[in-house]
Parts: sequence; structure tokens; C-alpha cells
Amino acid sequence: MNTYGGILESADSIRRKIMYSKIPVFVFIDGNAASAGALISIACDSIYMRKGSTIGAATVVNQSGEKVSEKYQGYMRGMMRGTAETKGKYKIIENGKEVEKWKRNPEIAEAMVDDRIKIDGIIDSAKILTFTSSEAIKYGFCENEAENIIEVLELANIENYEIKKYKYTSLEKFILLFLSPYLQGILIMIIIGGIYFELQTPGIGFPIIASIIASVLYFSPLYLEGLAENWEILVFIIGIILIALEVFVVPGFGITGISGTILTIFALTISLIDNIIFSWDIVFASNIFLKSLFFVSISIFLSFLISLYAGSKIITSGNFGFLVLKSTQKKETGFIGVETKNREMIGEIGKAITDLRPSGKIQINEKIYDAKSEMGFLEKNQMIKVIRYETGQLYVIKAYLISDKN
Repeated sequence: MNTYGGILESADSIRRKIMYSKIPVFVFIDGNAASAGALISIACDSIYMRKGSTIGAATVVNQSGEKVSEKYQGYMRGMMRGTAETKGKYKIIENGKEVEKWKRNPEIAEAMVDDRIKIDGIIDSAKILTFTSSEAIKYGFCENEAENIIEVLELANIENYEIKKYKYTSLEKFILLFLSPYLQGILIMIIIGGIYFELQTPGIGFPIIASIIASVLYFSPLYLEGLAENWEILVFIIGIILIALEVFVVPGFGITGISGTILTIFALTISLIDNIIFSWDIVFASNIFLKSLFFVSISIFLSFLISLYAGSKIITSGNFGFLVLKSTQKKETGFIGVETKNREMIGEIGKAITDLRPSGKIQINEKIYDAKSEMGFLEKNQMIKVIRYETGQLYVIKAYLISDKN
């Protein structure tokens, strides 16, 4: 074992499996057994430590390293005490009398959690207890020192053994790779950049495909690792749907677009926070949420910068000719500008057949035209009047605002 700690729920699960195991369990501390590592070590039948290693410091902290509330500290004290008690007592002769002593002193185990516990000759108050290997041997929290696993087996008088080494599976390597903060940042940029490009040039397909693939690669490792839950992925999908509705169904940037943006950023942020033991109090009381939000926000900002730069390059380069109109209609070759008949629509009365926010569709004399509201939004079925025609665009206002003289 070599750990600075871990998730309390996972540590408790490991602790119980070790305590109730019919097979003796030994632990070799090769460096550190702090916090959850100390709890698991105490649950083992025998503890061996490399010289220079430590065990203890089991105060419960959040992901920012800050001490959490007494509720969690009390629970951890109880687990440490109860685990130490399962190792039982032994009898020795002191001053001619037979006395019982704990194999693992429960009070010492509690002192590894609570800085208020004082044990004469061992720890003063206001300090969290941590043992070196020699101190752990002296006070019953280590059987002996060893330099490696082979020496542990020799000290335990185990001769017939087989050593198996754990190796990462391909899936675990995949998860570890995509849990890299750098790669997660790149994936967020691709997600946002793909959505941005698709909204700017609907129908191309490639940007949104890249965004979908990046979303899968972003959420899959987090989901498999237990960080992202089903509801967080659902929030992300709802956010994307709301943004799409705002762009394609309800033009303008209102409550739908704002809600979609907030939900999307929230889902990307909260998915980076551990969900195995999830508490809104801990999440918002600590800096972990702000750190995740900052990470996501920076990635989104960089994505927009890169998207704008890449967009300008696409337009000015010849590599994406299918996206850009490059032909020039010159007068010398027969092309001339012709005024359209839409200019004749000035003064006509009709009605809006869609909401104009500010653009939409209008109907005049049973024909449908694209139009833009001159002032404010116009609701569907509102009577309108065309007031001007400019650069291929009809401009309208509410019909009742125009007097008969106009």
C-alpha cells in the first residue's frame, strides 16, 4: 500500500471485506497509509511497513483538502475505533499481574482522526496522530519492518506462495487516458466548437459529428469511473436541445437559449466532480465546484477563439470551396444588377404567418415573403404593412401604426 487516502465509502467497503475474510490478509505499507489507507491497514490481520513509511492522519477532508463537518469526523472515528477493536486483546504479565491489552488500541486509532484526543506519552491534543514504522511497531500498529513483499512473506513464515501483479486492462487505460485534464479541455473545445460551427453553417454535418464524438469521449470515461451520473448526461442533452430550439424554432436569444447554455455548462462542470459520495453541501461549500467551473469556462472561451480564427481561415483558404462562393459576377460577362419586384410591395398590407423576432414570414395577396420587423417583435397573425425594401429585405411594422395619409 502507498496512498494518501481516498473515498470514504470505498474504503469502508474494502475494510469490511478484509475484516470478514476467512483468509488472513496482510498489508505491506510501502510509503504511506494515510486517511482511508490507515483504516484499511488496521482492518488487516498483520501490518508490515518499509522503514520510513507512515500510517495515520485519518481526518476526513473534501477534494480540496479542507476538513469537513463533525458529522463525517464522528463517523470516521467510529469506524477506526470499531476496526481496531475487531483485532481483539491479548494477555501479558505486568508487575506480577495478568492484564489484557488491545492488539490495536482503539483510542490510538481514534487519535488518528481527532486532534482533540490526548494520549499520555503518545500524542498531545491539537495534533492528528501519525506513526512512523518504528512507532507503529512500538504501539502495536505494525508487526515488523520489511523492505519488500518477499521479506514480508519470510517474516510471516509463508513458504508456499504465488505472487500476482495487477495490470491495467485496455478499458482502464482508455479511461485513464481520457481522464487527463488536458484531453478533457480539448474535448470540451471540440464539443462547443462543433456546435458553434454547425449553428453558423447548418447542414454541413462534419462539425456536429465531431461534437457528438467528443461528447461521447468526454462523458464515457467519467461515467465508467463513477464521476458522471445518468442525470448529469441527461442535463447536458437537454441543454443542447434547448440551444437548438432557440436557434431553429424560436429565433432571438431568450429564455430557451439562456437555459440551454446554463444547463450545458452546468453538466460539463458537475460531471467532473466525484459522485460516489455526493453532497450538494460539500460541493458548494468547497472550492471544487468553482475550480471545475473555471476549467470548463476557460475551455469554452478558448473554443470560441479558435472557432473564430478557424472560421476566418476556412473562408480565405481554397480548401473548402464547397462552403464558400468564390465566383465573381462581372458586368463585362453579362451580369447586371436588376431591381426586384419586391420593391413594389412598399405600402402593401398583409399579415405575419410566423412570429417576427425580428425576422420571419409574412403573407401578402396569398403569397409568402421573408420579412423583418422594423421595430420590436411581431406576433403571428399580426396585421403588418411594408414600409421599405432594402438589400433584398422587406421591412414591416404593425399596420395600425400607419395613418391613411401614409
